[in-house]
Amino acid sequence: MPRKPFIAGNWKMNKTIGEGIALVEELKSMLGDVKGVDVAVCPTFVCLAKVGKKIRDTSITLGGQCCFWKDSGAWTSQIAPEMLADVGCKWVIVGHSETRGRFGTVDDELGRVLSYFGERDETVNLKAKAAFAAGLTPIIACGELLSERQAGKTDAVIVEQMKTDLAGLTNEQAAKMVIAYEPVWAIGTGQVCDADEADRVCGVIRRVVADMYGQEIADGVRIQYGGSVKPDNAHELLHKPNIDGALVGGASLKASDFAAIVKAAL
Repeated sequence: MPRKPFIAGNWKMNKTIGEGIALVEELKSMLGDVKGVDVAVCPTFVCLAKVGKKIRDTSITLGGQCCFWKDSGAWTSQIAPEMLADVGCKWVIVGHSETRGRFGTVDDELGRVLSYFGERDETVNLKAKAAFAAGLTPIIACGELLSERQAGKTDAVIVEQMKTDLAGLTNEQAAKMVIAYEPVWAIGTGQVCDADEADRVCGVIRRVVADMYGQEIADGVRIQYGGSVKPDNAHELLHKPNIDGALVGGASLKASDFAAIVKAAL
C-alpha cells in the first residue's frame, strides 16, 4: 500500500498570533480541495490555541515544535506533551537540529550559548516515547553537519542517531512515527540536498527501521525530507521512492509557497 505524503510546516520562531491566524486563513482557501496528502502546521507555542481553533474543522492539522518528556513539574520554560494534546495538537517535532544545537555554522555568539541547546539522542528518545504516551505522533528529526558529510560520515551519523532515537519503541509506535531527514547544512541556508542523495539517505533510514522493527513496518513508515524545500524543488524531491513528504521551514511562512509544496506531493 502506498505511503500517504505528509507535508508539515515548521514556523520556528515566526508569526504573532494575528499573523498566524492570517496565514492559516489563506491556507484554508488554497488547500480546501486538496486530498491525498496529510498537511500540518507547527506554530510557536503561543499561537497554538488560536491557530488550532481556526483549522479545527479543516484537513489541516496542528503540531508542536518540541516537547519535554515529563507530564508536569518544576521544569521552567518546558511544555509537556499532554499540554500540546490538550490544545489540539496531533504531531510534535522532536530532535530538530536547532533544539539539538547542531547548527550548520556557529558564530561567536552561538559558540558562547551553544550549551543552552541541550538536546541529545537520548532525550529525543524520551520525548518520542512521551509524545506517544500523550496520544501525539512524533516527527523525529535527524541529520548530519556539513563537516560530517565532507568527512564521509553521513551514513554513520544517521544510523547512530536513529538507533538511539528509536530505541525501545513498540512495533505499534514505530509503525505510526514520522521521521524527518534534515541535513543540517541545508536548513535555512538555501542549499538543498540533491534529490537522489536525499532519497539515498532516506533509504538508509528505512533500512535502520527494518533492522530494528522489521521490513513491513519499514515499508510503511513515512520519511520526510527537510532543508530548503521550496516550490521549485519540491516535485523532484517528493516523487523519490523513499521520500514521503517534507518538513518545511521558511517556505511554510508564505501561504502560496507552502500550498504549492503540498500540491507538488500529489
